[in-house]
Amino acid sequence: MVHIFDLIFACIIGVLCGAVTGLIPGIHVNTVGAFTFASSATILAFLSPEFLGVFLISMSISHALLEFIPSMFLGVPEEGTVLSVLPGHHLMLEGRGKEAIRLVALGGFGAIMVTILLLPLFALILPPLYGYLKPYIWIILVVVVIYMFIRLNRDLSSVAWSVVIFLFSGIMGWLMLNSPISSGVSLLCMFTGLFGVSTLLYSLSESSTVPPQNPDHSLIVDNNILRGIFAGGIAGSILGFLPGMGPAQGSLIAQEISGGGDTGENKDSFLVAMSGVNVSDALFSLIAIYLIGNPRSGIAVYVDKIIDVFNYEHLILYIFVSITAVSLALILCLKLGDMMGEYIQQLDYNRLSWLVIIFMSAIVMIFTIMEHANLWFVLLVYATSVALGLLPHYLGLNKSNLMGVLVVPAIVIYVGIGM
Repeated sequence: MVHIFDLIFACIIGVLCGAVTGLIPGIHVNTVGAFTFASSATILAFLSPEFLGVFLISMSISHALLEFIPSMFLGVPEEGTVLSVLPGHHLMLEGRGKEAIRLVALGGFGAIMVTILLLPLFALILPPLYGYLKPYIWIILVVVVIYMFIRLNRDLSSVAWSVVIFLFSGIMGWLMLNSPISSGVSLLCMFTGLFGVSTLLYSLSESSTVPPQNPDHSLIVDNNILRGIFAGGIAGSILGFLPGMGPAQGSLIAQEISGGGDTGENKDSFLVAMSGVNVSDALFSLIAIYLIGNPRSGIAVYVDKIIDVFNYEHLILYIFVSITAVSLALILCLKLGDMMGEYIQQLDYNRLSWLVIIFMSAIVMIFTIMEHANLWFVLLVYATSVALGLLPHYLGLNKSNLMGVLVVPAIVIYVGIGM
């Protein structure tokens, strides 16, 4: 019998580890998860499988929430936060960094609650749909993408440019993900160029400076914010369940449900939804083990292998652990985010931006060399990613068009399944 205090301790350690992986660019939570799983034979001689499971899910949820801090303040994206870079960065440049942190914290916490509340409904509806929908995933993705082209563009010229950017980023994504280069290096290279470095370079070209951050915040939980919370919870649950659905597709769904975008009046709602997608996906990918017997994330795979039989008792345990973990991570997000907001005002923003650009470029090269990949080829793709990432800024388009980098490969794969 596992002692409750052991599980609380595992949860706290997991949240702290998730905070570290979330705050340091280039470190993915699955890396720590893989190391833990590889060492599980030794660890399980001293600790229970439930202890390790609690540690992994707590780390996953904490990472999903805390990784928004470097995305917003430094413009350094990961797969789950790429679309949050622009609205989060925009709020910081308006002096609303404190408010942005609270939007992220509220979105992540609220979306997990939405996911848990809707779990009985999901349990009834989703398992029967799982096998039926799988051959038609590509059709769903195509319909969502076409609708987003129409929804997010003001005229025919904008639609045409959006399609071009979407297809070019998609072709690049398909080539990289089908190359001998590991998916980790490929995604790091493309996301850093498309969303991180390109945003910082554009910001530098506009002579952006960090204004004094408002010590207070004017966050009001209105209907738009509530809509963003529900959008994040629902979209995160959908992408945590359906095959072929990842942050790219979940972001598109959440963007539409929330009625927001990476620019515009509803960017607050959009930022809430993005955080919600990230955090609720971390939980629902684990719930999918119980509902359909299929883990939907790297961490969920490790938990499934560590726990021999994932039963109802485990499901209830991990739901309570998730609530505890997201509550602790929320406190850390607020405290660390506020500290970052205060500290960044004391720095030269242009110099900081160049340091981040150099740091992220170095990270791309270091990981490429460590994986023994072709450095010159990766650098060519990196430069192409930066150039593509700059286009939406200068054309006045939505940067979510760049998510073709993941959506197009998914469509290509599932066209093969559907036919």
